[in-house]
Parts: sequence; C-alpha cells; structure tokens
Amino acid sequence: MKLYSSMGPNPHMVRMFAAEKGLSLPIVEVDLMGGENRRPPYNQAVNPAGQTPALELDGGQTITEITVICEYLEEKHPTPALIGATPEERAETRMWTRRIDLNICEPMANGFRASEGRRLFESRMKLVGAEGAAELKAIAKDRILWLDGQLAGRQFVCGDRFSLADILLFCFLAFGAQVAQPIPDEAGWVKAWFERVKARPSAAA
Repeated sequence: MKLYSSMGPNPHMVRMFAAEKGLSLPIVEVDLMGGENRRPPYNQAVNPAGQTPALELDGGQTITEITVICEYLEEKHPTPALIGATPEERAETRMWTRRIDLNICEPMANGFRASEGRRLFESRMKLVGAEGAAELKAIAKDRILWLDGQLAGRQFVCGDRFSLADILLFCFLAFGAQVAQPIPDEAGWVKAWFERVKARPSAAA
C-alpha cells in the first residue's frame, strides 16, 4: 500500500489513524499549492475528484474518503480497535464521527474555503460569500460548544476508548487553530481533551 498525502486535516487524520495502528505507510506527497492534485496524472490515475488523501492498495485499486480509508485499515488491522471491537462500540464511534464531521468539520472547512482559503478554492467550487463564511464559522463554534457539554467528564469522545472520532475531531481542531478558528475559550473540556490528544505520538504524524 501507499498513501497519497498532502497538507491539510484530511490526510493528517489518515496518517494519525495509521500511526495509532502502528502502520508505516509509504507516503507520496502531493503538492496542493502547486495544483498537482487537479491535473494528470493525479486526477486521472489516482483520484478523479482531485482530493487527498488516497490509499493505493497492493492490487492497484485506489480508495478515497477519509472514513472509508480508516474503515479499510481497521478491517485489515483490527488491533488496536480504533472504531470498535464490538457492534456496540463500532456504532458509538460511527455515531460520534458522523456528528463531528457534519456539525464541526464541514462548516469549519467551508468557512475557511470561502474566506482565508478563497483564492485557492474559488476556481474549483461554488463558495458562499463573506457573510456566509462568517455564519459557517459561527455554526462550527456553536457545535464545538454543544459537544463540550455533551462530553464533559469523559476521557475521550467515546468514554475511556480512544477512537476514530477523537482523531477526526483533533485533526480538524488543529487545522482550525491555524486558520483563525480556535477552540472557544468557553469549551473547557474540549481544550483539556485537545491537549491530552496532542500529547499522543501519533498526533505528529
């Protein structure tokens, strides 16, 4: 296998997941700033959506989408279980992963694309205006505060289990801190949780 990676929270999530598994994936760096992802051979032979990451399997097949890649790695390497060792654990992890993705990651990323990242993305996709960008950032902030209240008292998102949900949330909050969307000061649990996860060796993957 080899992983097509780049800057950004999505490749970071897959690298961190693999590091938690103890997997050493060969990395092919894709130059996003230079537009390598939007021209051949990458957008023809690797990912027609022109996005990273992408995981090329030993048989030549390529899979994309971050949660799909992580699900695949979990099935191939089930321990340590980062999605879950039982149907109940897997359901809990997937529930929180989806909530975090839809409610925090999506508005945060789209708010960035339509403001600080506008120059990079305006030729590639339809973007909201400045007012919409501010509203998307406000939605992400509001949902971080909601999550803070939901998870107070837990060690990790799924209780005592470190999981895919933690990895997704960490990578996007780390990204948010770099693009003027820091963790709200009022989110005390999330701030403490972030520091716990940041201390894990995999966070630097």
